[in-house]
Amino acid sequence: MASTTTSYSGVIPPVVTPLTTDGELDAPSLERVVGHLLDAGVSGLFALGSSGETAYLTPAQQDEVIKVITSVAAGQVPVLVGAIETTTNRAIERARAAAGLGADAVVATAPFYTRTHPPEIDRHFRDIAAAVDLPLLAYDVPVCVHSKLDPELLLPLAADGVLAGVKDSSGDDGSFRRLAIGARAFPGFSVLTGHELVVDAMMLSGADGSVPGLGNVDPHGYVRLHQAAVRGDWAAAKAEQDRLVGLFDIVTAAASGTASATAAGLGAFKTALMLRGLIATNVMSPPMRRLDAAETVVIAAYLDRAGLSRV
Repeated sequence: MASTTTSYSGVIPPVVTPLTTDGELDAPSLERVVGHLLDAGVSGLFALGSSGETAYLTPAQQDEVIKVITSVAAGQVPVLVGAIETTTNRAIERARAAAGLGADAVVATAPFYTRTHPPEIDRHFRDIAAAVDLPLLAYDVPVCVHSKLDPELLLPLAADGVLAGVKDSSGDDGSFRRLAIGARAFPGFSVLTGHELVVDAMMLSGADGSVPGLGNVDPHGYVRLHQAAVRGDWAAAKAEQDRLVGLFDIVTAAASGTASATAAGLGAFKTALMLRGLIATNVMSPPMRRLDAAETVVIAAYLDRAGLSRV
């Protein structure tokens, strides 16, 4: 188990995984996305999260994603890598693979598919942390894994040095506030919000940073928001957040009833990145569909309103 004294803060986008027309990793496009994020001044990169379609990728594809991102990052910022698997042994296997490929930290959810219980989730994180010599962050995303990581579970793991931080994508703002308050007792324990629509409010509540999927599309905006919050300019932070909320409406472009929430959201991000000239296609992992020409026109209009042009 690694030391948890390293803290994570700032904007750490969950990097999308561009695909070719035949569904393989588009490495040149991924390199451009990572370069764009670094140029914007992000503080870290999160590979193989929900926005990276990790659940859809084969282990070989996951390994290639890690190789590309760590190569481009080249130590400029920490690379956090998802070890998101159904059970503990599978997560450990992915965590070890990430460590061997240059990850700086590992991110894991609670187990899923199988029914779990808080003591089992506690052991899950302890076993992963014991198996790899990297900081471990918990990923609270109950909409996907059907278990909520409450502060009562997370804070003892922080106290024992098991967890280096949490990415909270639960949407439970009350729980987030209680987590942020409790985390003050553990210097170096990072509390990150994945709720891209309320980053300003979460920063005011005590967040150390954000992991916004929309940050792939507009990393500069989220960096400006974070910088404004850090200097206490909440009016500027709110104004930037309000603009980003408008941009987030790209996720509504998919025709009603034709795509899952995941396909509509990630498909919108990929389509926006394609329009900005950063990736070659907006292809999604099967069985998700790519957004079509009419939906692409809708997204282009949102980009124009947000002042975002081709890079």
